[in-house]
Amino acid sequence: MIFKIPTMGKEEYDSLVKDSYVSRIAFLGDKYPYIAPFLYVFDGKYMYFLSTKYGRKVELLKNSPYVSVEIENFSKDMSYYRFITLQGKIVHEEDFEKKTEVKKKFLEMISSKNLSNSVLEALGQNSDDPIDSLLTSNNTHIWKLTEVEDIVALKNEK
Repeated sequence: MIFKIPTMGKEEYDSLVKDSYVSRIAFLGDKYPYIAPFLYVFDGKYMYFLSTKYGRKVELLKNSPYVSVEIENFSKDMSYYRFITLQGKIVHEEDFEKKTEVKKKFLEMISSKNLSNSVLEALGQNSDDPIDSLLTSNNTHIWKLTEVEDIVALKNEK
């Protein structure tokens, strides 16, 4: 008999997305997918990502905006695990007010999770800069996950 991994309901996977802050995004490459980690914030409807304005991911998004986003939470011994994969489209957030609001959410997340200033380097900033330099800097793209077509959310029962 085949054991099927239990699925999570919407409340459970929304909770996983709200409580986490690191995701992996798989981009469509020429031959192979390209996967990279990203910090994100979730406003209850959309996931937002900050990205440097350079690198392979930027080039791949020019070719195809369709991605898979994965978020996970598990114990070291794997006695507890939960993960969600969302397939959708990444778009640049262009609205200035929304971009400022999203950057503020990133500041709140970095502060509430007690993340090191070194996290700024992953966001195209100097780690010697104050965290709130994210608000005034123009070193990052803000992406929004839209048009989610498929969600797979699985867990163990423990």
